[in-house]
Amino acid sequence: MRLLEVILHSSSGMKSKPPQADAPRRVEPHSFEVSVKQLNDLLTDDSGFYSWPTKHFHEVYPRIYIGNAFVATNVLRLKRIGITHILNAAEGNSFMHVNTSSQFYAGTGIVYHGVPASDTDHFDISVYFQEAAEFIETALRSKNGKGRVYVHCREGYSRSPTLVIAYLMLYKKMDVYSALATVRQKREIGPNDGFLRRLCQLNQRLVAEGKLWNE
Repeated sequence: MRLLEVILHSSSGMKSKPPQADAPRRVEPHSFEVSVKQLNDLLTDDSGFYSWPTKHFHEVYPRIYIGNAFVATNVLRLKRIGITHILNAAEGNSFMHVNTSSQFYAGTGIVYHGVPASDTDHFDISVYFQEAAEFIETALRSKNGKGRVYVHCREGYSRSPTLVIAYLMLYKKMDVYSALATVRQKREIGPNDGFLRRLCQLNQRLVAEGKLWNE
């Protein structure tokens, strides 16, 4: 979990974020066999540090926003942004989850979908890739193609960007490296290694099925 790495850095020597966001390094993959290490190289700066998000939310792809729970629970702010759909990638009532639901947004006109993911290496987030991607696609096509979707977890750092990256792979036919780079260019993110591994596996499957645009 990248958040834990940031917290423990001062006492354990683990990676942490620099004071300000740095542009990701370009480490071009040589084939579609993209590794977790290659993805982590893209997420970190030249010193191997991860960057923490500099804003509550960012538009990482046209009408797709990734952000934190602070904005997700602020309906007035969501309305100002023009959000029509909410994808909660951390649905649940523990400290590491965000306890919202369809009822929370009742009467607002915002359509809700929840994914009860945990930000741990062993959690299989890939079981939610397809349903989350379908929800994002439905959101974007709503309002005569003017829908806006806010994808969040607690910090908008690991779970929610993972689901957006999977969407870009499944619906925009991007390979995993291109999809992650697209999101990272707009927002500082740090999916855990387990999530990155699942994305690499999705990449391999889509390559085998001939479903990536630059295969």
